[in-house]
Formats: sequence, structure tokens, C-alpha cells
Amino acid sequence: MSLIRLAESAQQLPNAWSSGLIARFGNASLKLLRMDASAYPEECHDYAEGLLVLDGEMVLHVDGQVLRVGAGEIYIVPAGVAHSVGEGSYGSLLILDT
Repeated sequence: MSLIRLAESAQQLPNAWSSGLIARFGNASLKLLRMDASAYPEECHDYAEGLLVLDGEMVLHVDGQVLRVGAGEIYIVPAGVAHSVGEGSYGSLLILDT
């Protein structure tokens, strides 16, 4: 695979909150999306999910807490835990899951 410029790739995504698959590593997926300050509804998965903020900030609602995840920080959402993203989240997000 060739070099991937994540920030540029995120800006080229046609719609915010619509992830694009960047690569697969065995059973793992690497997805990229652009956050646009609008909220994203609650979801829950049967697998763990890593949410890595590349730039900007994500307002994450998980387990009744509101967390601010900044650039260069990752939050690992355990399998079976409901989570959502609050208004004001912006920038690029890398998602690692299966």
C-alpha cells in the first residue's frame, strides 16, 4: 500500500460522519471520518472500538460521562458499551475496529 495522508484524505470525504475504509489488517479495520460539529447518535457494537482524534476535538458521551478527546488522544470503547458524539465535535477521526 502507498503512503496515506490522513488529514488530506479526511478533507476529501464527501460527507461528514460517513467513514471511509482506509485499510484492513487481518480482522481489523482502519476507518477515517470527518466530524462537522453536529452530534452523532448513540450506537453500541459487539466489538471494541478505538476512536483516535487526529485533529480537532471529540465530545464523547459514554457510560453517563462526557469526555473531551483531543488531537493525538485515543479512547477505547469496550464491546457492548453504548456511546455517542456530542455537538461541537470537529476535525478528523480515525476509527479502529473489527
